Amino acid sequence: MTNREKKPLGIYIHIPLCVRKCNYCDFLSAPADAAVRHAYVNCLEEEIRQFEDADQYRVVSVFFGGGTPSILEGDEIRKIMELLQEIFDLYIPETEITMECNPGTLTAQKLKRYRECGINRLSLGLQSADNRELKLLGRIHTWEDFLENYELARQLGFDNINVDLMSSLPGQTTVSWETTLRKVLELRPEHISAYSLIIEEGTPFYETYGEAAAARERGGECGLLPEEEEEREMYYATKRILEEAGLYRYEISNYALPGKESVHNSGYWRRREYVGFGLGASSQLKRLRYKNTDNLEEYLQGDFSKKELLVLTKNNEIEETMYLGLRMTEGIDLRKFEDTFGVSAETIYRKELEQLERQELICREAGKLCLTDRGMDLSNRVLAEFLLD
Repeated sequence: MTNREKKPLGIYIHIPLCVRKCNYCDFLSAPADAAVRHAYVNCLEEEIRQFEDADQYRVVSVFFGGGTPSILEGDEIRKIMELLQEIFDLYIPETEITMECNPGTLTAQKLKRYRECGINRLSLGLQSADNRELKLLGRIHTWEDFLENYELARQLGFDNINVDLMSSLPGQTTVSWETTLRKVLELRPEHISAYSLIIEEGTPFYETYGEAAAARERGGECGLLPEEEEEREMYYATKRILEEAGLYRYEISNYALPGKESVHNSGYWRRREYVGFGLGASSQLKRLRYKNTDNLEEYLQGDFSKKELLVLTKNNEIEETMYLGLRMTEGIDLRKFEDTFGVSAETIYRKELEQLERQELICREAGKLCLTDRGMDLSNRVLAEFLLD
């Protein structure tokens, strides 16, 4: 099979280990000592070795996510990268290889080793440039720590950096949010992911702010959380300020310089096949979706069996094509949709499309179906319209 005939594949490597759990975090992650990290990497390598049909794919992206992948030493990442190159059709530096990093866990030695073994994109979890807000979130770093890590990464040659930011924090104002945006933009990152805080059950934040978040949903008093109107002001300020700086919105929460869009995350929105390795990691190969165990003890004992298997139906694939594809500003290619499913989107969703167009939430132009700016603002409501019974 020639390289051109092979199917594109994204690889996700889950590192669920961290220094300390943040107050808002409901991700599958936990603090771990060096012995657990070492054992975890060994199991991760064994799982990768067991992957079948690697020769059918060419890897277009690798993403180390967590947790805190940068808790691992450079040599541990090198071992994983060497194994991926051994098993898969993976070419460096052509392939986008992203490492999520938390400020406060990086050193010059780590960054140098990461770069040497092929990491060519960093995603730095800043969240806020305000030290008070960082302390409230339970982050282990300060703004000054972030600056030191960012500048070190630049000095060592990383020229594709994303910065993760979070708005609607307790006590945050539109002014403090805009200050964070402008401080980060002074550093000229290639990409910014800007998300709104969600108060998740099972977190310390839920215990403190859960009732306030529920009250805000009902339109009531929300205590220390920003009021709904101020939350919307932050949302509009994000788009205005980032686009003025040359970063365009290519997905609801993601902004990039032209050509610096995340290849890996775009693969999810375009429904490219992906395989996940590590604790709780999900995969979608052909029409089969599954995930790994989320029990660390089971994983460290070598349980790599597929859990929660789901064979996607045609309706599943149609739904996902619509509500994932419309997250991107490029929208959905209507001709490609019809070629893929043998029926037009207009036929399946005639009533929904007519209603959403009347409400100026979607538009059709140049053979594409896209959300309008207003549709982006109300995306949760709009995307729910494309779920099939």
